[in-house]
Amino acid sequence: MPSSITTTTSPTEIAHYIGGSVAAGQSDRHQDVFNPATGAVTGRVALASSAEVDTAVAAALAAFPKWADTPPIRRARVMFKFLELLNLHKDELARMITAEHGKVFTDAQGEVSRGIDIVEFACGIPQLLKGDFTDQVSTGIDNWTLRQPLGVVAGITPFNFPVMVPMWMFPVAIAAGNTFILKPSPTDPTPSLFMAGLLKQAGLPDGVFNVVQGDKVAVDALLVHPDVKAVSFVGSTPIANYIYETGARHGKRVQALGGAKNHMVVMPDADIDQTVDALIGAGYGSAGERCMAISVAVLVGDVADKVIDKLVARTHELKVLNGSNLEAEMGPIVTRAAHERITGYIEIGEKEGAKLLVDGRGFQGARAGAGCDNGFWMGGTLFDHVTPEMRIYREEIFGPVLSCVRVHDLKEAVDLINAHEFGNGVSCFTRDGNVAREFSRRIQVGMVGINVPIPVPMAWHGFGGWKKSLFGDMHAYGEEGVRFYTKQKSIMQRWPESIGKGAEFVMPTAK
Repeated sequence: MPSSITTTTSPTEIAHYIGGSVAAGQSDRHQDVFNPATGAVTGRVALASSAEVDTAVAAALAAFPKWADTPPIRRARVMFKFLELLNLHKDELARMITAEHGKVFTDAQGEVSRGIDIVEFACGIPQLLKGDFTDQVSTGIDNWTLRQPLGVVAGITPFNFPVMVPMWMFPVAIAAGNTFILKPSPTDPTPSLFMAGLLKQAGLPDGVFNVVQGDKVAVDALLVHPDVKAVSFVGSTPIANYIYETGARHGKRVQALGGAKNHMVVMPDADIDQTVDALIGAGYGSAGERCMAISVAVLVGDVADKVIDKLVARTHELKVLNGSNLEAEMGPIVTRAAHERITGYIEIGEKEGAKLLVDGRGFQGARAGAGCDNGFWMGGTLFDHVTPEMRIYREEIFGPVLSCVRVHDLKEAVDLINAHEFGNGVSCFTRDGNVAREFSRRIQVGMVGINVPIPVPMAWHGFGGWKKSLFGDMHAYGEEGVRFYTKQKSIMQRWPESIGKGAEFVMPTAK
């Protein structure tokens, strides 16, 4: 932790960060923070009242004029220093993720690294904010555009990526000249305060970045606050829809990324061993708690006969261990409630007639390591002969449950996926270039991988799905992220010497 800030007001109390300082919660509402591997309570996070949200917005609003007027190159220098500090402390952040979310340490390191990519992108903000200029659009008149920050903007982020997803938002927003309020998940709140400390150490002025811990009370306060100009959100589709409708109704720009049901099409010519590796890693990595996790394998033709037995064996062999163990391939489920929800879906799948090949419900925490008996443990689960009518196919489970659907040909696979209400990510494993090209063009999904199981775009591209996986017009980060956090202004200018005499009553045209 940087010397300039601590994460708590006492060893177990996790607080807010407002106006450059840790701010203890003023409401009497708190939520326990757990270590999912052991089930032990490790802290208590404050849940903000609407009054505390008002205080954070006021701090951000007060800081905005000076920060917006700061030259982009100087804002970039703060980002460069922040980048340097992140690289020095990235393993500390990863350990926090493992302790509060449960994902394995190496996966947490990968999360931090992908967040760092966005900070590197944001360091190029002087170039990214450049406008267009046209000389002599009409006699004596020049026309140019510029991009200016919106003001106070907010990010509402999920439990599954407590570092990377906030970094999809605040580095670009801040570099563009906005001030920012982060409302992280109360499930794993500590990394948000750590990042606040690094930003302060990097020289970010007080009030430019604020953290309000909380639940729906804080979310609603941000959505209706007149001084919050834009809201970014990542989470489930029902909440994304609510965020979008409520924020838009209150005049805000909204970018709300929702749920997913990501398919991986396996063609008969695919490399079978590579395919199985991809399905195991993308299906069970981070215990399936990724919006880009592969939860449906679409097996084309006779390829199922080549894949299923290998999938069963590999699922049984998964190394489900405490995330701090470097041998771990999968850690615990994030909360007891999530564990119960996933267990319920497995029961539903059995009742609906899917063939349960591997059942993860019997996994005993003692196998995961010392002290893990009371953790939120589950093994990998594998279903075959899943059909589109089943709830385990239609709904997002967000856990280590992989469903196999059998189809006859590529057209049936494409039609199946296009009929689904979600359109976040998809993958196709094949050796055939024409299949790859046609699949990429025909599929109605926002992010496509060809022999890439989790096609998360890099920092200079944008992240976002189609259909009910995205509410709003612009994707996260990349150039679309810059556009989301700025507004374009067009300026036309001429000087008195070029202005003719007399009033003009017709629509101006180029002369």
